[in-house]
Amino acid sequence: MRYFTKGVCSSAIDFDVDGGKLKNVKFTGGCSGNTQGVASLVEGMDVDEVIKRCENIKCGFKNTSCPDQLAKALKEYKQQN
Repeated sequence: MRYFTKGVCSSAIDFDVDGGKLKNVKFTGGCSGNTQGVASLVEGMDVDEVIKRCENIKCGFKNTSCPDQLAKALKEYKQQN
């Protein structure tokens, strides 16, 4: 799935879900080290656990962050599937 982010430096997040587990997470743009780190840490995690851990994280003075956008993307994925 491709999710177009809002309010953060990255412009999109691509990911797959297999058996309720998150796979192949890739951020387009954003802080490379941070987004690669988040992608690596959530690889293979249960979707609900990623949402729980990542939602409502803020980046500086922004109301969201790349991890928060990933949580939003996963919530949207769950609604569609």
